[in-house]
Amino acid sequence: QVQLVESGGGLVQAGGSLRLSCAASGFTFSWYAMNWYRQAPGKQRELVATISADGNTYYADSVKGRFTIFKDNAKNTVYLQMNSLKFEDTAVYYCNTHRGINYWGQGTQVTVSS
Repeated sequence: QVQLVESGGGLVQAGGSLRLSCAASGFTFSWYAMNWYRQAPGKQRELVATISADGNTYYADSVKGRFTIFKDNAKNTVYLQMNSLKFEDTAVYYCNTHRGINYWGQGTQVTVSS
């Protein structure tokens, strides 16, 4: 079965950096796009970044130029490098893939102190 396990969240000061990881299993990782979403308290879950099977990327305007999504097909892992973090980046970050239905990880908390 599909499993997505995020790690790397934590508490960081504004301006700092974090790298999130999502280890995937249960499917042919290299064949599918992978996504990072986030959900802040009281807000809807929003798409942060996507990487397609062939490596094309998409970023939400709010993170463009600060976040980078990349993957290692050999490790079945997708990453989100987050630089110049802002208070408004505080959220639970979720790894996602879509194979007919959406699959989600358990989420990892990112807290940016101002």
